[in-house]
Amino acid sequence: MSVLPVDPSASLYVKAAAETVLWLHIGGGGVGMISGVAALLVKKGGRLHSVTGTTFFVAMLIMAGIGASVSLIMKEPTNVIAGVMTLYLVLTSWVAVKRRGGRVGRFEIGGLAAALVVAAAGAFFIYRAANRPTGAIAYTPPQAFYIFLLVGLIAAACDLKTILQRGIHGAPRIARHLWRMCTALGVAMGSFFFGQAQVLPPFIRNSPLPAILVFAPLVLLVFWSIRIRFKTRLVRNLPRRATDAAQFLPATSMARTE
Repeated sequence: MSVLPVDPSASLYVKAAAETVLWLHIGGGGVGMISGVAALLVKKGGRLHSVTGTTFFVAMLIMAGIGASVSLIMKEPTNVIAGVMTLYLVLTSWVAVKRRGGRVGRFEIGGLAAALVVAAAGAFFIYRAANRPTGAIAYTPPQAFYIFLLVGLIAAACDLKTILQRGIHGAPRIARHLWRMCTALGVAMGSFFFGQAQVLPPFIRNSPLPAILVFAPLVLLVFWSIRIRFKTRLVRNLPRRATDAAQFLPATSMARTE
């Protein structure tokens, strides 16, 4: 959403409101990308990680909330689902580390419903785009909508498992937080560097840098997932009196085994 169409005859207040909403959306996305990368790179459990993580959470809520709401008004269903998916990922990632382990409630059930909606919308968009004369929806080919289908199905499966197990503890809790945060960050990166490539200088647009930045969160996701699994297994193989899991896992409430 690089522009927000407004009736030329609209009042000054309406135009000012539209500009404010647009810049909040752009600003939220920009701050979210920067703080999200910072949260992945800084030492886990420290003050800086807490600040950058909270900043990412708030910025992404602003960006995705505005994007979904405005797209609904503008009747752009694909962007509505993109915003809903991002909101879902950010909110469930945040709750995963804020809610005590071993608890589930209406939020998790609502999250499962949202994930299924995203997956169903992805399947519908794929079918619709593939059967249009242009082979696309608003110039977007069906292949692009597989992200809705795949992320929605994976997230729904994870949510269902969490509900059936009556909550999760320890490392699985961290993994749930991690992959959802990284996926949301990757969506934001892709929306900007691929979806708004026209605003980038030609020397950046025509370089490998956009692709590197878009896929960087996935690379960091793999790195942290391996590290978490390795340290969790190491703790399990040590005598119980030798150490505590908190000495090996990132020193944060997100990482404590329960």
